[in-house]
Amino acid sequence: MHLAVSLNIASEPGQSGLDFAGIVDIARQAEAAGVDMLVISDAAPDGRPSNSPFEATTLVAALATVTERIGLVASASTLMHQPYNLARRFASLDIISQGRAGWSATLAQSPREAANFSLPEGFAPDDFRRRAQEFIGIVRGLWQSWDRDALLFDKEAGRFHDPGKMRLLDHKGEFFSVRGPLNVARSPQDAPLMVMSGLTPADLDFAAGVADIMLIEASTPRTAKAAGDDLQRRALAAGRGPGALKVLVDPGPETDAVPLDDRFLGEGCDGLNLVLRPGLSASKDFAERVLPWLQRRPAGRSVRSATLRGRLGLGAGGEQ
Repeated sequence: MHLAVSLNIASEPGQSGLDFAGIVDIARQAEAAGVDMLVISDAAPDGRPSNSPFEATTLVAALATVTERIGLVASASTLMHQPYNLARRFASLDIISQGRAGWSATLAQSPREAANFSLPEGFAPDDFRRRAQEFIGIVRGLWQSWDRDALLFDKEAGRFHDPGKMRLLDHKGEFFSVRGPLNVARSPQDAPLMVMSGLTPADLDFAAGVADIMLIEASTPRTAKAAGDDLQRRALAAGRGPGALKVLVDPGPETDAVPLDDRFLGEGCDGLNLVLRPGLSASKDFAERVLPWLQRRPAGRSVRSATLRGRLGLGAGGEQ
């Protein structure tokens, strides 16, 4: 059973939030308890006004220096970035963390975000969906700019790279034009992990075709298995092999006794995502609700590996 912890560091205006020491404490305790990855978001999920002490990807860079094994996944909006910049940022995070980084991508737009990026009206829903899908496709393509042995750094021969092992994206689409290649070396795990959650039915086919991890909400083991099996069927229909997609079920903060047992696991579900209460209460929620169970549970089924992909039993993040 794979385990993730979702931590939203945002708090409502006027409320105290977590400081860096408190976040480090959660990350280190989760790592010691065998959690596979920490998923960090920095804004209220429903678009309400909120304050955050840090931007999520910057926080992941800092956490990478004070942890050793746990995966570190940051949320980042397709509205607030350009594909090339975001691809470069996550590729860099993966190098800094030595193969433990991931991107939690969203296919939902926030009017508040749009208004801060010269888009006061945002996008029509269908336009936003097509734009987000194009954005994600570009990022994934840029992460494959270099084969593993493409960069030579041969001073004597004056060869920086092998041109035959560089892949020019040369993307020209409806919303973006991106030439490539990415000016960052290939990721230690071939590509940072792609995590998706909170999807509408219209997004499921696309997400099942590109995500490595999908986080789903389910109230019973039966609905969890049905949703997980449906996503696995969609992934197979998209041409992906068995095991290419992992599905984790969200036990939310309203759960008094965390249902962390095999009742929620079946052929379609691979583990659980423990959702902490947002803001300052996350520290108490983790200490009182989650950590005691983690310390009591038997050893997990995660593979011992230096990279997050390896730990989750996922294949390479792109073609070799």
